[in-house]
Amino acid sequence: MALATRTSARTGTGRAPRRGPVRTLWSSTIGKKTVMAVTGLAMLAYLVAHMLGNLKVFFGPDEMNGYAHWLRTIGDPLLHYEWFLWVVRVGLLAAVVLHGVSAYQLSRRDLAARPTKYAHTRARTSYATRTMRWGGIILALFIVWHILDLTTGTVNPRGQHGHPYENVVATFDTWYGNVIYIVAVTAVGLHVRHGFWSAAQTLGVTRPGASRVLKTTANVLAVVLTLGFISVPLGVMTGVVS
Repeated sequence: MALATRTSARTGTGRAPRRGPVRTLWSSTIGKKTVMAVTGLAMLAYLVAHMLGNLKVFFGPDEMNGYAHWLRTIGDPLLHYEWFLWVVRVGLLAAVVLHGVSAYQLSRRDLAARPTKYAHTRARTSYATRTMRWGGIILALFIVWHILDLTTGTVNPRGQHGHPYENVVATFDTWYGNVIYIVAVTAVGLHVRHGFWSAAQTLGVTRPGASRVLKTTANVLAVVLTLGFISVPLGVMTGVVS
């Protein structure tokens, strides 16, 4: 009764205050799935662009270092040095946080809806589906490592600002740099394979013909991204990049 009285006093009525449309959407399961889908597609677009940029390592230090410098001057003279990169970084951070929080909350809701284990055997699911949770954790940890390695240079054996080519070679001259990167990239491929398909379903692409195309696209994206990213440490290990 006291709680109802306080609520009435704040709102001027005997009813609980209404939620805004954004909060209502965020509170719903479909809203969280939509947030996951949109942020996932945004991060996928970044991964494709990032992979293409990484492949410049095969064209030598001048090409890659020049590309890195160009990224920092995008928008000049309207934008100051590195402003574009900081906009991208803030946007990516927001996407990662929203994606992770949505995934965690949806997982908690799923567990709460099924407090006891089913007596029958669960239907078999794909390997990517079963590993989405731990794959997400691996990627979150890798993002931290990747920033400390090739952005700030904190854990990089060379860590020289403005020399990404040399920093990449220094990273993949170490066994642990190769292991961390290859494991993370494999997790990326599995995550993309399942996540792209799930995002399309969440956003309403459910027609049989479109579904087949999307499944094929998800598989191709996963393979291309995995091979594209892994080619860089392999290039260093084999001496193609040095």
